[in-house]
Amino acid sequence: MASVARIARFACRRNVLKYAENSVNRRSGRLSLHKHIGAINSLRFQHTEAESKDDDYHSIIKNTEKPIGESTKHEFQAETRMLLDIVARSLYSEKEVFIRELISNASDALEKFKFVSMSETEGAKIKDRDRSLEIHILTDKNARTFTIQDTGIGMTREELTQNLGVIAKSGSKAFIEQIKQNQAAGDNNIIGQFGVGFYSAFMVADKVEVFTRTAGEEQGWKWTSDGTGNYEIQPAEGVAFGTKIILHLKGDCREFSDDDTIKNIITKYSNFVGSPIYLNGKKANIVQPLWTQDPKTVSNHQHIDFYKFISGSYDVPRYTLHYKTDAPLSIAALLYFPEGKPGLFEMSREIESGVALYTKKVLIKNRTDNILPKWLRFVKGVVDSEDIPLNLSRELLQNSNLIKKLRDVLTARVTKFLLDQLKKNQAEYEKFYLDYGLFIKEGIITNHIQTEKEDAAKLLLFESSHLDPGKKITLTEYMTKAKEERTIYYLAAPSRVLAESSPYYESLKKKKQEVLFCYEPYDELVLMQLQQFQGYKLISVEKDMRDDKTASDLTNLGDDSLKRSEINELSDWLKDKLTGKVTAVNATTRLESHPCVVTVEEMAAARHFIRTQSHGLPEDRRYAILQPQFEINPRHAIIKKLYKLKNSDPELGELLAKQLFANSMVGAGLVEDPRVLLTSMNDLLAKALEKH
Repeated sequence: MASVARIARFACRRNVLKYAENSVNRRSGRLSLHKHIGAINSLRFQHTEAESKDDDYHSIIKNTEKPIGESTKHEFQAETRMLLDIVARSLYSEKEVFIRELISNASDALEKFKFVSMSETEGAKIKDRDRSLEIHILTDKNARTFTIQDTGIGMTREELTQNLGVIAKSGSKAFIEQIKQNQAAGDNNIIGQFGVGFYSAFMVADKVEVFTRTAGEEQGWKWTSDGTGNYEIQPAEGVAFGTKIILHLKGDCREFSDDDTIKNIITKYSNFVGSPIYLNGKKANIVQPLWTQDPKTVSNHQHIDFYKFISGSYDVPRYTLHYKTDAPLSIAALLYFPEGKPGLFEMSREIESGVALYTKKVLIKNRTDNILPKWLRFVKGVVDSEDIPLNLSRELLQNSNLIKKLRDVLTARVTKFLLDQLKKNQAEYEKFYLDYGLFIKEGIITNHIQTEKEDAAKLLLFESSHLDPGKKITLTEYMTKAKEERTIYYLAAPSRVLAESSPYYESLKKKKQEVLFCYEPYDELVLMQLQQFQGYKLISVEKDMRDDKTASDLTNLGDDSLKRSEINELSDWLKDKLTGKVTAVNATTRLESHPCVVTVEEMAAARHFIRTQSHGLPEDRRYAILQPQFEINPRHAIIKKLYKLKNSDPELGELLAKQLFANSMVGAGLVEDPRVLLTSMNDLLAKALEKH
């Protein structure tokens, strides 16, 4: 029987989790369409009144800088030189990340300026303390340049050497060797993994110029390098407070001098940076980071607009989870649960998560699969955690303990949130469950950690034999009414009518034992995988019948039953006539209105095996895998008549025995196509009517 359980588990994963895989291949174009919708929505995103004022042209980038005096040449630190060579020659595919890095550096410079300006001692030295803190970008297709300028803290001559000439704390040969090893292993994702920041500019530029003037000095400076082995520093006049970086783009990187290209990259990575970003005189980051605001101050209309912006969807959110916490991690999250029903394409496990990961409002990854489990891929939104260091958070596929901790916290919070929705408004939750319940079941089947499986199982809903049709309860609610045996019983059936008339259920019904009814295709497999819930065993009523030792006690059958010797004689005869099909024939006291049933070790696994894996198998092979037991009711009129027929009309008796077994297989859901019974049924009828 172990074989059928293994087959069923494999088939369960293949069918429950990946049944839409073929549709992904057929509809692969829809993924790019989905991303395109996001761009369309970003253009359509509704501006606020304050944002509309930014329609006027505004730029601080002017060609006022002029080098003066002599320049001094310097060699890069050895490790820096090696790093620059690796970066410049890297096959790293996402060169656009350099924009995120430069904007992040500019944002840091603005934050540092704000901090220093508030200092009593340092702040007094700063000129123009009340200046606007902004980031400006200018593109020039003809000159093939990309310019970024901030109004931040700026740098002194010494800081230029310290910040741009060495790799700071990372300057070591071991650091460079680590990069080389990663490249040898086929990992070209240098940016972010090692925090190279500014040096990423040399991926796209064959010359970089930096003009900078620190907040407390009159003198400005120019730093220049082609990214090979040297750099120059020269005094300059006409330099504004802050830092201006000019990238002279390589011929194959001219795309980064295109206005639309840069706009899309800013929207993708840096849209929520705290300071305003102006691109060619127009404000580029127009969408507000709602997750940083007080949840009580955000309107439903704002949530709808933001949801459409970050998800690329046209529907509205069904539920909104907006929360902040400082323990055990600093997290600000804004998560949405779609109202629209998922299609086959969305059901596929190949689809990426819809949650973006940010650190201090800077995008780390737009679709981050490792901060929520795969079964929650339908959730859309943003997670921002300041506790994640940039060099760690930008390791896109990093499976660190910190990321795992973030994942555990978020998963627990999402589960609790859905459970709260169930308690607040079960009718609305049932609508959600109808659309997305299969994701929850997937989470139970694919998880190997029992506590996490049980957390997800709190969200499951079932009809109960003790409630009216249509009313549903959770496993937790069942437990509150369960008896001391600490067992939760369940029965799979296509409908309530068939469940209540099932031969497996009638003995429990007589005892008034509550039973959960499973109508959905994979409910019983989910419960079989779960095995237990908060100390309560989950038992299918079919397995309970098979394992019930008291049911074989035939001492008090009564006068209307076959005698013990007759039962043994009939059981042996049936086993002979059903050779190759049954492994045993037993009499049971658990049946009343039904003549017989079939039991197998794991009925859920067996049914799934029949639906998904048995097609084309020879009949004897199927029975060898299933190993069914035939349970007969010695008090039933048909069974008593069968005992007589085996002697008085053996041919008719054999036809009846095989038909009873076939009927039981159909009743158990272990026949792929019930129409195969028609031939044997007609043979039985023809034989029975010969005497009339």
